[in-house]
Amino acid sequence: MKNTLKARIESILGYDLKAKLEQPKDKNLAHYAMPVFVLAKELKKAPPQIATEIAEKLNSSANNDFSAEAVGGYVNFKLNAGFLNDFATKALKNPADFAKIKQEKPEKFYIEYISANPTGPLHIGHVRGAVYGDALARVAKHLGHEVRTEYYINDAGNQIDLLGLSMALRAKELVHEPVSYPEKYYRGEYIDELIPVIKERYGEQIFSDEAHLAQIAKDEVLKIIKKDLADNNIFIEHWASEKERYGELEETITQLAKSEQMYKKDGKTFIASTKCGDDEDRVVVREDGRPTYLAGDIIYHRYKFEQGFDHYINIWGADHHGYIARLKAAIHFLGYDESKLEVILMQMVNLLKDAKPFKISKRNGTAILMSDIVAQIGSDALRYIFISKSANTPLEFDIDELKKTDSSNPVFYINYAHARVHQVRAKSSLNAESIANADFSVLGPEGQNLAFNALNLNSTLEAALSKREMHKICEYLRNLAGDFHKFYNENKVLGSEHESTLLKLFELCALSIRTALGLLGIKAADVMGE
Repeated sequence: MKNTLKARIESILGYDLKAKLEQPKDKNLAHYAMPVFVLAKELKKAPPQIATEIAEKLNSSANNDFSAEAVGGYVNFKLNAGFLNDFATKALKNPADFAKIKQEKPEKFYIEYISANPTGPLHIGHVRGAVYGDALARVAKHLGHEVRTEYYINDAGNQIDLLGLSMALRAKELVHEPVSYPEKYYRGEYIDELIPVIKERYGEQIFSDEAHLAQIAKDEVLKIIKKDLADNNIFIEHWASEKERYGELEETITQLAKSEQMYKKDGKTFIASTKCGDDEDRVVVREDGRPTYLAGDIIYHRYKFEQGFDHYINIWGADHHGYIARLKAAIHFLGYDESKLEVILMQMVNLLKDAKPFKISKRNGTAILMSDIVAQIGSDALRYIFISKSANTPLEFDIDELKKTDSSNPVFYINYAHARVHQVRAKSSLNAESIANADFSVLGPEGQNLAFNALNLNSTLEAALSKREMHKICEYLRNLAGDFHKFYNENKVLGSEHESTLLKLFELCALSIRTALGLLGIKAADVMGE
């Protein structure tokens, strides 16, 4: 809608606009505003004069799409009912294409998220990145871009060996054999659940072969992780194994060495990452020739950058902040453009229940599991609340608040708007054709503003993607639902003179809500309570 408006303005003026169209907060003043200060130097005129001349030229043209008004150094635009109606009609006739863009040059996004060690079920520390990454991928695809989603499996290293040992010791303990656990080990109900499964499939002897057991247990844990994600409508396309990439260590080191930013000290091989902002140089190969954890990441990112994507987005926990500089340094030394790597850090989550800290899961023993939260509030509420605030802001919420059936529960409030449309449409005797052919010319300012807001999803999605601010979609949904409920309560629909027009407006709102919720991985409710 904004791009169409801009093109029509440029057509009337006869030149390309260097100024951008902005959206004022108060839609009663204008739907869009254009600051003209950027034109002052070129036109050698004061901004208010430029704004006045532009507004006069636009208003004197044979234009029925909008009206223009000069306000200081701005030109304000109000869209006319016919313009809004054309977009509404197109949207309702092609709902699957609503808010999509046909990109002339689609960008390529490589999004890696979650990447939790495959040593136990996903817990609360992984949930926020999981729903954020999934929503980011959905929005990018919806806007016509190419997207690859990936989970990096850390299946090489001590944590996998420790999983095998933990499983073997617990198997002995379950048959009352004396065991001595190390200071660190994996525990939780999932261990007890996996032991009989593995025993039945591989026999009792597998528990005396810890190395083999570790790999089997890792594969079984990955099945749990994939199920937890599927239960929350998250399906990652690619699963990259750290262990499988280790064969590329030698050629990666050779490529790094070409930068002349590597050196050996005390038998270890370092990269001079301090030259790229790190606080100390980092070891990539140990004295015994084994690669470090960082080396594994370097190998993996070398593989990723060879794929030729425009954006490499890693979604990590906030505790990985200090890791960014060393990884970017390595990417730079490999000869790639490290600015293409974006690291989005997800801040901590604090769950409350009855205004008190949510108790630790007995099933895991150390953390609250993703499945624990779903059992309490359901998948839809989990997805919404974990993406409802900026990733760089800590998130705290009370799970009991998400069980309420009033406006204090945003998930209920948004779904109620969609269900209201479904309900009133079902009660109407009007057929689909009469609603589709209705026009917005009879709508007052409030109705036109509601139509504009419903049609504005595309701009919201573009801004959310470009700024990596998925929470803006939640804000959009809350605001649209609030505007809808207010308009619904103030206007009689069924049996009114303009019933067809109002139903068309309502169906447009429902389409926008349904589409936006879908991009968050949530199915809009037609009936509350289902």
